[in-house]
Amino acid sequence: MKKLLLSALLVLPDVASAQLDEASLAKVPVKSIPVAGNVHMLEGAGGNIGVSVGPDGVLIVDDQFAPLVPKIRAALGKLAKGKEKTPEFILNTHWHFDHTGGNAAFGRDGTIVAHKHVRTRLMNGLESAALGMKIPPAPKEALPVITYDQGISIFFNGEEVQVTHLPTGHTDGDSMVYFTNSNVLHMGDQFTGEKYPFIDLESGGSLEGYLRNVERVLQTLPAGVKIIPGHGAISGRQELETFAQMLRDTVDLVKGKLAAGKTLEQVKAEGMPEKYKSWGEGFLKHEQWLTIAYNSLSGQKPEPAKKPEEPKK
Repeated sequence: MKKLLLSALLVLPDVASAQLDEASLAKVPVKSIPVAGNVHMLEGAGGNIGVSVGPDGVLIVDDQFAPLVPKIRAALGKLAKGKEKTPEFILNTHWHFDHTGGNAAFGRDGTIVAHKHVRTRLMNGLESAALGMKIPPAPKEALPVITYDQGISIFFNGEEVQVTHLPTGHTDGDSMVYFTNSNVLHMGDQFTGEKYPFIDLESGGSLEGYLRNVERVLQTLPAGVKIIPGHGAISGRQELETFAQMLRDTVDLVKGKLAAGKTLEQVKAEGMPEKYKSWGEGFLKHEQWLTIAYNSLSGQKPEPAKKPEEPKK
């Protein structure tokens, strides 16, 4: 478990500088932030958790890491004005372990819902060159028991919760979750604020597909909507527009360099435009982002990742 969590340094923005073992995660606070209507957001380590609380009980979107489950339950209990709480429904936006680590615990009493590819990837595990790690198959309790192709609606706490598949973007099994009355959209890792997103090419992801998904969302985005990103602060249309423009600029930049016959090393050396300097201060640096873009647009296989350095004693 410790080796697995240390490997997460490559992809987890919230805990990239921490020593990711169970003892360290036990010290991570889980903070609740109201969003709108019935919906709150929980911040801890890993992906942001969306929470619907009301007369029908509790529904969550993603569930971070297993060691945080007691703190997540305690936070849900406070929102529900009761004791530690297990949600009735657990929706997974995609399969990555910083969003599904609590599945095994919550799935014993609640119903896990996700795209069919999420179940397949959790069930089979993955040996990832890009992450430099082997992710073992998940236990039965962690697997979605309700899956879908295009989407599904859950009527809960007085509103329709619309779950829509976003194809071939961050992975091939991503979904967004829209709380219709609360006017809140959880986008999972199809949106990561003003930081470069990880695109999992080995799990069916694609930079151009990612951009198509974001542009599709912008075309139908309701007025005044609050957006919960997979990582980062609660946002709105303007932040998503800025994010989309970064994606467009990256696609145009790298396609141009590919057409000019530039190698990956040349593309990395030439870098991103200066206006995106701060975007490389997150969990992906400029070179890592350009490597993903180059591999995706050129059809190259992901480079093996460098293992994170062991913390100095």
